[in-house]
Amino acid sequence: MDRIAAGQMPEGGWPASAEGAVPSVDATCFRLAELDDLGSLRGPVVERALNWLAAAQRGDGTWQEHEALAGEAPPWAMPGDPEATLYLTSVAGFWLTAAAVEADPYQTRSPYGEALARAAAWVVSQLHPDGTWPSFLAAGWHSAGLLHQRQFFYESARVQMVLGERLPDMAPADVASMAAALRRVNLGDDWLLQNARKRLAETQRIDGGWDSNEGPLFDVNITLTALRACR
Repeated sequence: MDRIAAGQMPEGGWPASAEGAVPSVDATCFRLAELDDLGSLRGPVVERALNWLAAAQRGDGTWQEHEALAGEAPPWAMPGDPEATLYLTSVAGFWLTAAAVEADPYQTRSPYGEALARAAAWVVSQLHPDGTWPSFLAAGWHSAGLLHQRQFFYESARVQMVLGERLPDMAPADVASMAAALRRVNLGDDWLLQNARKRLAETQRIDGGWDSNEGPLFDVNITLTALRACR
């Protein structure tokens, strides 16, 4: 946690690289996920990050990376790209939601309510009638969590149906990440999470671990994520 805190910029976000001069939405969400993994989605470091994230929201409810990051941004965070915009909006909205649920599980209040309402409304406007979304796979489960918590239950359910249909073809790392994320936002023990756990049981290795999308060095990371998804 000290290492993560040391890399935080004065604005509250984290840079995309060690030499970065501007905060990155994608990097900040990644650091919030790391802090959540460590059981520390509260405190001054997190509060500064969340405040920066909320302030970085655009007028239409979306998040995009700063134009200065165009030369180094991965496809899912490319400034101005529609698919990246939906992904970043879903992920940023998700982590503001997860932090609000952490502080108040019953969501009787949220300091980010207006930002989340704008984000959720924009995400809903991007969904196709069949529940699919024009972006990366992970945008699906992050948007489902955001929409469920903002009481767009029908829209969230449509996205979850698509995720359920894609579940048999998902890599174990994606299944684990999806289930672990949705557990953070009071989704309950619904059919999608139950089926995700079954899929994880089917893909677990003999040694008890799971394969990462990033290679053997990251197998421990995804195994820990799978354990969080199943607890």
